[in-house]
Amino acid sequence: MRCEVTDDDTAAALGSGDVPVLGTPRLIAWMEAATVRAAVAVLSADQTTVGTAIRIEHRRATAVGDSVEIIAGPPLNVGSRRLTFEVQAVDQFGQVVAAGEIDRAIVDRERFIKAVSVPRDAR
Repeated sequence: MRCEVTDDDTAAALGSGDVPVLGTPRLIAWMEAATVRAAVAVLSADQTTVGTAIRIEHRRATAVGDSVEIIAGPPLNVGSRRLTFEVQAVDQFGQVVAAGEIDRAIVDRERFIKAVSVPRDAR
């Protein structure tokens, strides 16, 4: 998944810093999106995944106008309800911008939405 850094993606715009480079929150969102796509291969039609843990090292700054390729490997623990994905972001110059792991839990989509929509005092 290739993403181009815009002014809206910067640390300054996201409130995670005051410099005009790719902000870590946007980078993590892109990495999570890649894991959502990668998880589809192991899900049934009534399932989805929800994020449960993120372990990312943001190693290099990426300027506005530059791009990064977001790569999510296949889940490391297929057959489990907890999936772990190795993720990496590589810039247009071949440099690793970020790397780490993201965990996602497999859930029944309808049951999950129903549970979340129940008023808190009724849970």
